[in-house]
Amino acid sequence: MKIERKEIKWHVLMWIVVIFLLIPIVFAISNSFKTISDAMNNVFNLIPEEFTLKNYKYVFKRLPFFQIVMNTFTVAFTVTLFKLLTSILTAYSLVFFNLKYKNFIYYLLLSTMFIPFTVTMIPNYMTISAVGFRDNIIGVILPQMADALGIFLIRQAMRTIPKSLIEYAHLEDIGNMRTIKDIVIPLTKPAITSTGIIFFINSWNEYVWPVLILKSKENYTLSLALQMFISSEGGTEFTIAMAVSVLTMIIPLILYIVFQKYIIDTFSFSGIK
Repeated sequence: MKIERKEIKWHVLMWIVVIFLLIPIVFAISNSFKTISDAMNNVFNLIPEEFTLKNYKYVFKRLPFFQIVMNTFTVAFTVTLFKLLTSILTAYSLVFFNLKYKNFIYYLLLSTMFIPFTVTMIPNYMTISAVGFRDNIIGVILPQMADALGIFLIRQAMRTIPKSLIEYAHLEDIGNMRTIKDIVIPLTKPAITSTGIIFFINSWNEYVWPVLILKSKENYTLSLALQMFISSEGGTEFTIAMAVSVLTMIIPLILYIVFQKYIIDTFSFSGIK
């Protein structure tokens, strides 16, 4: 009986946390379908008194929205692709190569996860400006082509692969790149998939670095487009900002729902390992 009560307490706590996490999402969706007067007078009323699509129509009319979505997707997809590539190659070398000081190199790489973005922001900004990629999505992509988190997660997955399997492949004169393609990637596909989704969502939602680099509206990402509708007075275009928020969250939310099992399993397995 005590165990059942304890489980009930944990379930209640879990539902409280879930509700608090869902409140901002429901709040944004609800207010995106309201008129500005309805939102100002009944901001916490989840059911609009007057349901309208004007906010969404206004966004598509005022902004080059499809171009902005493509910019966001291009940045997120390219960053994800390069981060996965560098993570896979680095993890493979750390697990299956007999490198001198490889553990030291690994922990040195992991230490970069604890360096604040503000420390690297100015050097990266000066470098991007010097090579002429300011106000260009390439300038957003270049400093983000490697990630220590990806190395950590994929290395943990690769450690489950028997080294004898890789050694046998080498005895059969199979090169490292083919070994990675035909053996390692298929065996670590769940970890690679979930890590890629994490990279994609993080890049999709990124704001600080793009706002430093991108200045032209046609080069904006979704997070920058959202900022256009938020004023210092608290937002005279509040409902439109909520509509942009909903449009911004749709793709990452769908990706997480579809691949949540892979993401949870990868983090759980990494912790156990």
